[in-house]
Amino acid sequence: MHAHERVQDIASISKDEIPAEFIRSKNEQPGITTVHGTTLECPTIDFSIQDDEKILNQIVEASRDWGMYQIVNHDIPNEAIKMLQEVGRTFFELPQEEKEVYAKPPDSKSVEGYGTRLQKELEGKKGWVDHLFHRVWPPAAINYQFWPKNPPSYREASEEYVNHLHKVVDKLFKMLSLGLGIEGHELKKAAGGDDLVYLLKINYYPPCPRPDLALGVVAHTDMSALTILVPNDVQGLQACRDGHWYDVKYIPNALVIHIGDQMEIMSNGRYKSVLHRTTVNKEKARLSWPVFMEPPQEHVVGPLSQLVNDENPPKYKSKKFGEYCYCKLNKIPQ
Repeated sequence: MHAHERVQDIASISKDEIPAEFIRSKNEQPGITTVHGTTLECPTIDFSIQDDEKILNQIVEASRDWGMYQIVNHDIPNEAIKMLQEVGRTFFELPQEEKEVYAKPPDSKSVEGYGTRLQKELEGKKGWVDHLFHRVWPPAAINYQFWPKNPPSYREASEEYVNHLHKVVDKLFKMLSLGLGIEGHELKKAAGGDDLVYLLKINYYPPCPRPDLALGVVAHTDMSALTILVPNDVQGLQACRDGHWYDVKYIPNALVIHIGDQMEIMSNGRYKSVLHRTTVNKEKARLSWPVFMEPPQEHVVGPLSQLVNDENPPKYKSKKFGEYCYCKLNKIPQ
């Protein structure tokens, strides 16, 4: 992939128009398909309240009815979030050739590295975004070759954030298990247990002269079990409710949680993965930092046996996570 294919470069030379491959069809253009003037108040869950049953009920309800919620007072210091955002932004502001050092190798089986295209898009359309992917947990799964050396504090900031994240991840998995009427450790075990992979992605959406026509990331559900995301303060996340697209309200320092496909599968459809997309901004760069909690590639995921019986047959196939991803990215039916 040559540097001129980076969206950041295209953005820097686009004055009033954008190349045709970024212009969405009429049924996708955010200018037409967004419900304007309303932000979606998806559930906000306060982790600091001393009432576990209330938190459990809120998580279960939000995971069932929305597939997306925001967590506040989650004990991850604002400073740790700020540093994570600082180092990520600094990386994307480096000269292009410095970023290309971390480019995803052309023949790579993994998504790790700096890149632009992620999945086969119908009609060859492109999203207005560049990204950096690298695994941040467990230690055995980490490839430091894809972690930027510049800014020098990049590694420390990322590790610090991840250290704080574990508590939130474990609490969510536990609550989601209990909400299905099974023991607290079951869902995490089914998703890979101690081998559960945390994959960090930094999305960089450059300013776009025609935010009414382009999308940063096209409508999708996440392949992960869970996604925990922090955005910068530029509005862009949208969720689909009843066939309409709405902006999701930005809450500073909140964690945005997405239920991913593997959680929907493990719960045999009781929890729903959320259909969402990203819009872009005319003046400002938007960035977001999702961490995808996902099984190892060879790990088989299917509906949990405790949830399946004659009245509730499995609604999903059991398959290796790697195969699931391959099918999804290449638009092959599951």
